[in-house]
Amino acid sequence: MFPQTYAPPPGFPPEGRIVAPAPDCRFLHQARVSLPGQVAPLDAWHRVMAHPLPGMALAFRIRDWISARFGVKRIGGFSGAQGQRAEAGQHLDFFLIEEATPERLVLSERDRHLDVLTCITATPAATGTEVTILSSVVTHNTFGRAYMLVVGPAHRLIVRLMLGRLRRASAPH
Repeated sequence: MFPQTYAPPPGFPPEGRIVAPAPDCRFLHQARVSLPGQVAPLDAWHRVMAHPLPGMALAFRIRDWISARFGVKRIGGFSGAQGQRAEAGQHLDFFLIEEATPERLVLSERDRHLDVLTCITATPAATGTEVTILSSVVTHNTFGRAYMLVVGPAHRLIVRLMLGRLRRASAPH
């Protein structure tokens, strides 16, 4: 059994999930993209991870090097592995799959410094599918708070860039 997740506050997709009640989240961010056709959350994940942003491998190496000094496990970044099925209890790279349905993919990474929950939803729209990435974080200590001061703004930019690439790659040619 996984820890409880929560419905997001108003203004966020109601089918999404967050790591804690919104007032307890140190970081809460969503980004959306409209894609043609039907797209499942796992398919959106695979499409985004198939072509990582330039510099992501280096960013993860730096993150792992710094974080290891504070007792945080290395996560290694995104592998780009394709074709995996998503079932609760399995992993997609460093994320634990907490839930996998045709409409929602809930991924987590929890440690003594912070709990991270990323929820990818796919909602039918008039022109295809609305894909939303909803990320929430609860910090547990000073290191977790300091980590999010750096990672929070970077995360917003990275997700926006990834979804932009996904939209362009999914556009009819």
